[in-house]
Amino acid sequence: MNSQQMDELVDLLVHRVRARLGGSLPANDSNEALFKVQYGSGWQRNATLVPTQLIHAAGRSDNRVARRIDHTLLKPDATRDQVVKLCEEAKRHNFYSVCVNSSNVALCADLLRGSQTVPICVVGFPLGASLPQVKAYEAREAIKLGAREIDTVINIGALKSGDLQTVLEDLIVTVEASKPYPLKVILETSKLSEEEKVAACVLSREAKATFVKTSTGFGGGGATIEDVRLMKRVVGGSGMQVKASGGVRTHEDAWAMIEAGADRLGASSSVAVVTGGEGSGDY
Repeated sequence: MNSQQMDELVDLLVHRVRARLGGSLPANDSNEALFKVQYGSGWQRNATLVPTQLIHAAGRSDNRVARRIDHTLLKPDATRDQVVKLCEEAKRHNFYSVCVNSSNVALCADLLRGSQTVPICVVGFPLGASLPQVKAYEAREAIKLGAREIDTVINIGALKSGDLQTVLEDLIVTVEASKPYPLKVILETSKLSEEEKVAACVLSREAKATFVKTSTGFGGGGATIEDVRLMKRVVGGSGMQVKASGGVRTHEDAWAMIEAGADRLGASSSVAVVTGGEGSGDY
């Protein structure tokens, strides 16, 4: 499928979602605006990059990538020592955030105090099948404990059932509970059709979420270049951002996602990503 065909398909699907919600969604911005993506300090999508070898040969990590990374540890058997290590790595490499389950938020907030790295918490994770009230409660409690961003999983079952109103109401409740902090909506793209991905992006935009995010890392698939491009195509003109998560294991993976339109990256192999190593990508 070429670029023009993709634009036509996305426009068709956006209008279809709009119609199913009674035409209540705002019109999207022009196609030209949708791909004007900047990467921090003036970096453009097609910028000539400082060669990776020069950065790593100098014994440094790539700060351009580091400040886009949510350093992630979401495994159910994560220990206190592993969480401490996560925060130490995040501070050392200047990662944007650490992303943890709600039971670890208070510890991370304490360990990161005074640094540039912020704590992020997942809610309704990893299934997205919790009641909206439960997601909202978890978000509010996480913020009380120090979370400064919330990542929530969309109601995947309702989305696949075509129950867009339920999906929208679920998102609105969690967005409201997360204020004044940003909320990312995890789509779990590997489980969705193209139309469902577009619908999820449009609904997230309507709910006034700050990001759409590809994956939990637990759903059998991770971020792909094609999905990041599609998501940016739908939400970019509205000022929303895109987070690529799942399968970002190397420096090359990271830049490929950034050039596709990702504003933020979720990774557990973050140290390898910024220093030129290779990681497992296991959350």
